Amino acid sequence: MLERFHVPSDIAVHVTPEDMQATVVDIFLKMGMPAGDADKAAEVLVYADIRGIDTHGVSNMLRGYVRQFGDGGINPTPKPRIVREMPAAATLDCDGGHGLVVGPMAMNMAIERAKVYGIGTITAKNGRHFGAAAYHAAMALEHGMIGIAMTAGGMNVVPVDGAKPMFGLNPIAIAIPTRNEAPFIFDASMSSVAGNKIALAKRLGVPLLPGWITEPDGVPILEERPVPDKYFMLPTGGSHENGAHKGASLGMWIEIMCGLLGATGAGPDRQGPGAHHFIAYNIEAFTDLESFKDGMDLYMKQIRECPPVPGAERVVYAGLPEQEAEVERREHGIPYHPEVIDWFRSITGELNIDWRLTNN
Repeated sequence: MLERFHVPSDIAVHVTPEDMQATVVDIFLKMGMPAGDADKAAEVLVYADIRGIDTHGVSNMLRGYVRQFGDGGINPTPKPRIVREMPAAATLDCDGGHGLVVGPMAMNMAIERAKVYGIGTITAKNGRHFGAAAYHAAMALEHGMIGIAMTAGGMNVVPVDGAKPMFGLNPIAIAIPTRNEAPFIFDASMSSVAGNKIALAKRLGVPLLPGWITEPDGVPILEERPVPDKYFMLPTGGSHENGAHKGASLGMWIEIMCGLLGATGAGPDRQGPGAHHFIAYNIEAFTDLESFKDGMDLYMKQIRECPPVPGAERVVYAGLPEQEAEVERREHGIPYHPEVIDWFRSITGELNIDWRLTNN
């Protein structure tokens, strides 16, 4: 993430991943989730925090999930079922289940099919927000596979020169295994910036960069300014001159893969939330896995060793900073904003949950 989105070190409260995991599990149990589902859902959330994907960790997502459970927006005890399938592909009806639970379930289904057919793919509908897409894609790594996960996110992105949102934030994650180098794990929304970064900017009181959002009438805001009350999101690229048509086209593709393949509609015609799509590629179906990993190591090393431009310290690739963040945060704890800790103090008191989140 950009430096402006990090919690200032002088106010950060550091919590061990284990203490945060246990606390989140307790909260999900109070929401009526079975123990196994609560543990998996907490794992997905804390994964984001450990990897430095703070936009999709407990800070932004958990309070919204608690509210949705209270409003009946998430089914704590779903019974997902396959509604259509062929050997390598299927559509899963998630029965309103939490995306942090049904997302891993769907990705596992794709992986199991890829073990047999070389590729497996699942479209999941009628689920709910599935957290960081990287978690689901990265599930394929331990199986020697390439994983892809995408979701039709909040409908707030305008097409190029459009004055009305036509597709969602629509993140996609791609995870590719290596041997010794950090795995390549790309995770990004097709909006100019992740929607949750707007919430982070508000919490931290920092301005937004040019080309991220629009005026209420859809006109792009091309100067740095504080978060306005009303806005739309721009596609990746921001302006047409900077390649926004590419981000817009990919955002539309994700609408199609998640919504139309799942028969729930795309864009303004979406019917219900929680449309996701997952793909697993069995590398052994295409080439020798060990040789592939060696090739990935060589390529990732070449990227790391690429000479940086003047003023830059180094060159990185998707997945390397996240691995470094994981090492740091497992050793020293996850840094949280005091406002987040205050919310946890309030909700754990309300739910009569043990307090574990002391500054480490």
